[in-house]
Amino acid sequence: MATFSEIIQSEKPVLVDFFATWCGPCKMMGPILQELKNNVGDEVTVIKIDVDKNQQVSATYQVQSVPTLMLFKNGKMLWRQSGVVPASQLEKIVKSNA
Repeated sequence: MATFSEIIQSEKPVLVDFFATWCGPCKMMGPILQELKNNVGDEVTVIKIDVDKNQQVSATYQVQSVPTLMLFKNGKMLWRQSGVVPASQLEKIVKSNA
């Protein structure tokens, strides 16, 4: 299995959803991310990171609140936002960084 740092080195944009199982707004992101994937297909890789199980990665990127979404490409963070983000906004961000 690839490590987080290997995954974000991709030339294809990688959208990372930092979440927690106990977080209400995080649960709302599931269907939104599915809608995004349906709309953009293979243009983006979407991964979910459980902050409770991956505390080191969460600390590295100073994730203070969940959900926190980040977009990476070639190992660089291009965009970051905390809170629920609509699929339409995510699609624009992905397409502008594809």
